[in-house]
Amino acid sequence: MADEYSPDPLMAEQSIEAWVINKCDDWRDYYESNYQDRFDEYYRLWRGQWSPEDSERASERSRIISPALQQAVESNVAELEEATFGRGKFFDIADDVVDAQKQDALFLRNKLSEDFETCKVRKAVAECLINSAVFGTGVGEVVLEEIKEMAPATEPIMGGDLQAVGVNITDRVVVKLKPVLPQNFLIDPVATSVEDAYGVAVDEFVSRHSVEILQEQGVYREAMIESAAPDTDLEPDQDLTIYNDDKVRLTKYYGLVPRDLLEKEDVEIEEDSMYVEAIIVIANGGVLLKAEVNPYMMNDRPVVAFPWDVVPGRFWGRGVCEKGYNSQKALDTELRARIDSLGLTIYPMMAVDATRLPRGAKPEVRPGKMILTNGDPSEVLQPLNFGKVDQITFGQAAALQQMVQQATGAVDSAGIAGQVNGEATAAGISMSLGAIIKRHKRTLINFQQSFLLPFVTKAAHRYMQFDPENYPVADYKFVTTSTLGIIAREYEVSQLVQLLQTMQPDSPAYSILMQSIIENMNLNNREQLIAAMQQAAQPNPQAQQMAMQAQQVQLALQQSQAAALNAQAQESQARAGKLAVEAQLAPEEVEIEKIEAVTRNLKEGDQDDKEFERRLKVANTLLKEKELEMKNAPAEPPERNPNEDLERQLLSQLTG
Repeated sequence: MADEYSPDPLMAEQSIEAWVINKCDDWRDYYESNYQDRFDEYYRLWRGQWSPEDSERASERSRIISPALQQAVESNVAELEEATFGRGKFFDIADDVVDAQKQDALFLRNKLSEDFETCKVRKAVAECLINSAVFGTGVGEVVLEEIKEMAPATEPIMGGDLQAVGVNITDRVVVKLKPVLPQNFLIDPVATSVEDAYGVAVDEFVSRHSVEILQEQGVYREAMIESAAPDTDLEPDQDLTIYNDDKVRLTKYYGLVPRDLLEKEDVEIEEDSMYVEAIIVIANGGVLLKAEVNPYMMNDRPVVAFPWDVVPGRFWGRGVCEKGYNSQKALDTELRARIDSLGLTIYPMMAVDATRLPRGAKPEVRPGKMILTNGDPSEVLQPLNFGKVDQITFGQAAALQQMVQQATGAVDSAGIAGQVNGEATAAGISMSLGAIIKRHKRTLINFQQSFLLPFVTKAAHRYMQFDPENYPVADYKFVTTSTLGIIAREYEVSQLVQLLQTMQPDSPAYSILMQSIIENMNLNNREQLIAAMQQAAQPNPQAQQMAMQAQQVQLALQQSQAAALNAQAQESQARAGKLAVEAQLAPEEVEIEKIEAVTRNLKEGDQDDKEFERRLKVANTLLKEKELEMKNAPAEPPERNPNEDLERQLLSQLTG
């Protein structure tokens, strides 16, 4: 059994707001020392804003910034937005663990989708994606807000004879996603995620009236709130003029707090531990507006964040701007140098004989300018020729643009990688797109697992806790329905078309491939086409019955043909057996007939004996000749017994 917690005497003299502000100040110092300058430069490059620090040499006068990095950010963000929201719904419910009725899960999904659309969650998610691409990590705060839902309605009056037109007002709680800029987010430096951090804080300027409204609703404590001192580091756009009126610096801390500090604020704590998960809100660095134990039923922190690419051991990830930073700076330097050289070529410097110019004359070069000289102007003014801009610089700019594309994985106006001798090959494009799609999938997984699913889960739990009438409490497992982005879909469609060309239309896989192609295409009537194909693939009962009847008729015909062939075969077999028996008996019958023919009309005596011998020789000779004829004759089934013919010939020759 663990020992009971004993108060720390060092905490007795410290207030909770001072403790929180000290933590936040330390975390801000770490952020400013390691990330602020870099993030400011990433922001300027993305916005296309020039700063004096961009000039690397004294002669550089051009302020142009190449749009290569801007295009890379927009292309990558658009790809992830398409992958997330391209199919309409971006989340689903895998199962309904508590209740087996799937209608409950369907109701929850539709209700969440409706509330997300009302609260403009898609817009907030897109902003977090942009922050992640620019700064490396996108951060969002899950906030609760009480709203009034208004709907037109009628009410009977005057005993029901008349109808009064009015508005029904319903108070309810909604969940919103608030994007947080990196300069407004503070986190424990040793943490790699929101969950394993000692705590996190959102430090930003808000309007004064919004704080006063929450005080009136009882969310914040009653306290005198004054306007905060200006701080450009916390502003969204630090280049604009900052106004100081009606602004309050609000610091919202989510994390662990020493138990003693909470007890000093009369906060009831049920658990016996040294640190308690709490929410602390402070105005202007010293006015405590809220101090309470984490009120959410899952005891989770209302902050979600995800890195574009993970940097091991760091919370802040590696975004698109960091990947293409070096190539972008080189490209900008090359473009500015070319423009400066072009300016010197078109408007060259002039060498002037100052003694030949009138007093006070300024030999400026501009259209329509007249310069007075004492003597021949060709002897007084002499332009300095700097030559022409080398054409090789244009190839260098294209190569640097290609480097930005390779570093960021962007595919847009910069062209497609995989070129050989200036011409894109099918194999090269396929390999390049395959690599790009893999990079997008990695970022998409980070976004789904670290940001999208946690937000949907937190929002559902908030609705179940604070709006149980519309959201029944149950254990649901949320899953994402994000799929391939537009680049991956186009790549997949091309592969499916190539595969489709190798198949016959009557192949079973042909319709499946066609359906897959339509699903990956951005068509307005995509759902209708898929439904029509599925309906066409289903068998027609009438046609199926007719086909079955035709099959039965064909089967009966085949059976009758088989029976006829069987009977014919039996008849042929019987005939062959009969012929075999007759052929076996033929020699005996011929021998008997031969003896009868030889011995017919003979009497006893020598003369008859000689006649018998003569007839016997003739009969043997005739039989041998007939046997030879029968052997040499073609084999045909005889229509009658050959023994009968042999007997008749023998008798006619012997007796005749």
